[in-house]
Amino acid sequence: MIVPEENLVQLALACVVALSASTLGGLSGFGTGLILPVFLVPLVGIANVIPVMAVGMLINNGSRVVAFWRDIDWLHARRMLLLGLPACVAGAYGYTLLSAKWIAVLLGTFLLLSVPMRRVLRRAQLQFSAATEVGAGAVFGFVNGGVTGAGVILISILMSVGLAGSSLVATDAVVSIIMGAAKVMLFGSLSALDLRLALLGLLVGLFTAPGAFIARALLRRIPAGVHAGFMELVVVVGAIVLLSRAWA
Repeated sequence: MIVPEENLVQLALACVVALSASTLGGLSGFGTGLILPVFLVPLVGIANVIPVMAVGMLINNGSRVVAFWRDIDWLHARRMLLLGLPACVAGAYGYTLLSAKWIAVLLGTFLLLSVPMRRVLRRAQLQFSAATEVGAGAVFGFVNGGVTGAGVILISILMSVGLAGSSLVATDAVVSIIMGAAKVMLFGSLSALDLRLALLGLLVGLFTAPGAFIARALLRRIPAGVHAGFMELVVVVGAIVLLSRAWA
């Protein structure tokens, strides 16, 4: 059995949330990585959230790559990965050096800040040059290596270079899956990701896969911002719970 029987309800809830969050994330390009950790912490513990999420998000982003393959903008993907990929590995390595308490503080603080960050970045309407885009990729990569839900930063960067709609979602997904694969390999090599955690991440990830295809069907019918208020509420509550655990 992968998890103790008393945790099966929590696992089932996490899987249902995974499907819902993936569908919402597929409409806007972010959200899955912000919502899921809130439901995974009671199941795997604070210290294991990022490695488990790294596995789950591989499948989540992989399904988006398949669903939106024709819309990927490879030029901007390459620019984001040029410095972003090594920076992501560095950030993930730094994560493995932290204690559970500081992981809770880091993750909770990031989730809490992600709500105003998303609004500020959306209103800023930044316009990046090619060189700025490469540098911004390094910043995103480092942050993404140590937390989950950093997609709000990536989406803002890609929007600043003119991407929108399905092209935005597709390019976000391919950058995220390549960085995610690097994180999984690093966590596995440093024994931060064992077979049990990998299987949990795989199971949760499988439930995110249909969300990309549901989102593709809904993308032209539902405005991307309709779910923002609900997502922000869940993220804020989850952040407060994580910070309270760290304080305790």
